[in-house]
Amino acid sequence: MTSGWVPSWKPPSPKGRGSTSVLRLPRLRYLRPSSPREAAQLAAEHGARAMLVAGGTDLIPNLKRRQFDPEVLVQVPSLPGIRRDDGHFVLGATVTLAEASADQSLRAALPGFAEAAGLVSSPPLRNAGTVGGNLCVDTRCNYYNQTFEWRKAIGFCLKKDGDICLVAPGSSRCWAVSSSDTAPMAMALGATVELTGIEGSRTIPVAALYQDDGIEYLAKQPHEVLTAIHLPAVEGVRTAYVKLRRRGSIDFPIAGAAVALKLDGDLVVSCRVALSAVASHPLEAPAAGDFLAGKRLDPETVVAAADLAAKPARPLDNTDLTHFWRKRMVRVVVERALLAAAAR
Repeated sequence: MTSGWVPSWKPPSPKGRGSTSVLRLPRLRYLRPSSPREAAQLAAEHGARAMLVAGGTDLIPNLKRRQFDPEVLVQVPSLPGIRRDDGHFVLGATVTLAEASADQSLRAALPGFAEAAGLVSSPPLRNAGTVGGNLCVDTRCNYYNQTFEWRKAIGFCLKKDGDICLVAPGSSRCWAVSSSDTAPMAMALGATVELTGIEGSRTIPVAALYQDDGIEYLAKQPHEVLTAIHLPAVEGVRTAYVKLRRRGSIDFPIAGAAVALKLDGDLVVSCRVALSAVASHPLEAPAAGDFLAGKRLDPETVVAAADLAAKPARPLDNTDLTHFWRKRMVRVVVERALLAAAAR
């Protein structure tokens, strides 16, 4: 080898579908309707070839990894912001997570929802991501949220391109996990959402927006546009959301607890607890609320309620850290959420 030798190396050119060298968006038509009704009509017209997009902070990376294969993106048009209306906060679905987190009226009345919005991902993504998008965010799994080449190498899963659940091979269903932070808090508050379709609008409870299926996790029609969230702001209700994740930013929840608590002095009048990241849908734990009603919120009662809340949680080996540890941590996040709500 002489001192003048130069290696004949060239950077690899992107090749194949979902190459790990460069992740690029597929070719798409991008449509910008002027109203939610028009957006629903366009989505219905293009059927399975179309997807709705708001902030795109989750959808765009998924498109680059070829987790979806649409030909058309239909932009959800800008919707009214945050307003107070007859004991409710009404949030247009395109309100950004940063806006919801920073709104002083919302933080004062419903700090738990503002906390949940403020814990999603990172500041740059909260500036783009929307509350409606977070309610509808795709379910996640270690075997699904990977590049096309990675998934091809191990064999595709039931959620995309395959015919087996790699988390539970003996199961006939997908166990991808719900990863929304705002959904359990909205559920604990008894919130409702407005949906606009080709035949008009309807309002349903947030809880009715979901179904227990990692693939078909939303109960709404694919073309329906989520346009607004109604959050009841009942006098005396105290709220809190606690999120567990490996890092203090970026990461999706691996366990989360939302609490809406009403006290009369030191007695619990009512309580709703909902969990994130322990099932394919945001999971309410009614047994915990029933147990707390009429009791004093002392340390022993909090521990007992957290045990009840953790019972329906079924974390599997489909996200960060071990599932048996996450199961134990559900009790911890519920305890912390109950104590944080009571302290307000």
